[in-house]
Amino acid sequence: MRQYLLARCGQSLVVILLMSFVIYGLIGLMPGDPIDILASEDPTMTPEDVAALRALYHLDVPVYERYLNWLGRALTGELGYSRLFGQPVLDVLGPALVNTLVLMGTTFIVAIAIAIPVGVMAASKPRSVLDYGINLFAFAGISLPSFWLALMLMTLLCVTLGWLPAGGTAPAGSSLLEQFRYMVLPMATIVILNVGSYSRFVRASMLEVLRKDYIRTARAKGAGQWRVIWRHGLRNGMIPVVTILALEFGSLFSGALIVETIFSWPGMGKLIFDSIMGNDFNLALTALLLATVLTLLGNLLADICYAKLDPRIVIGEGGAAA
Repeated sequence: MRQYLLARCGQSLVVILLMSFVIYGLIGLMPGDPIDILASEDPTMTPEDVAALRALYHLDVPVYERYLNWLGRALTGELGYSRLFGQPVLDVLGPALVNTLVLMGTTFIVAIAIAIPVGVMAASKPRSVLDYGINLFAFAGISLPSFWLALMLMTLLCVTLGWLPAGGTAPAGSSLLEQFRYMVLPMATIVILNVGSYSRFVRASMLEVLRKDYIRTARAKGAGQWRVIWRHGLRNGMIPVVTILALEFGSLFSGALIVETIFSWPGMGKLIFDSIMGNDFNLALTALLLATVLTLLGNLLADICYAKLDPRIVIGEGGAAA
């Protein structure tokens, strides 16, 4: 297991390095040179000043040299300053990451708590009225555009009924209940969107497990329907689901861009949007790279859970699970 983990960590590091180079190159293609923007905001700058700034920030060298310079500084924790916020990038990313973790962590737990029993119920009675009804709501949740659902919930619960705030966060010193009120709308939007796909994963996995021979054997021995499902079927049925959920958890950070922007939730998604729109090179690069790292960590977590859930899975000498 240790050898496997080391191999997977090594693979993840290689992927992170490759992705950092790709993201660095793509961010460099954004319209709007930062030095030109500075020059346009300060008419006293001369062409010599512009050339000196380009040399200072290594913008006068090929992209691979700029990348290596950035990588060397990043490995020492020097990620530069945010042009939009006028602060070190790490100081800007910290609070945004905490806000996203709070929102996405809570959303993920609520979505799983709803999706697992719903998916199991649908699988326990396939092609029944209950199954068709759950599938109908699942497909509706999957099909709804996130921005449309967010705007509809905002219109209903904020504008029409006035029950919840439209966006942002609670003022400093507010009670936990007041802080939670600000989180309800973005959380409800993402939960509705994700429960449909999660419950479909659970249903498909459980349907396959419930056709296995050991399930038929358990039923032949007189075990009740719910005992067969929850004790014998759920553990094995969760193996592929855990893989998908772990990957989904990582993608939540990048996928929250639309919802966080609509509700002005000060998290990673809104930060990525603002940094790209504001040509904040350092902030956009670091935020996108952080989202990539979190997705890879989710993948690694999925592999670990895979081995824990099914002891029959053997970790091969080459570092692959079989």
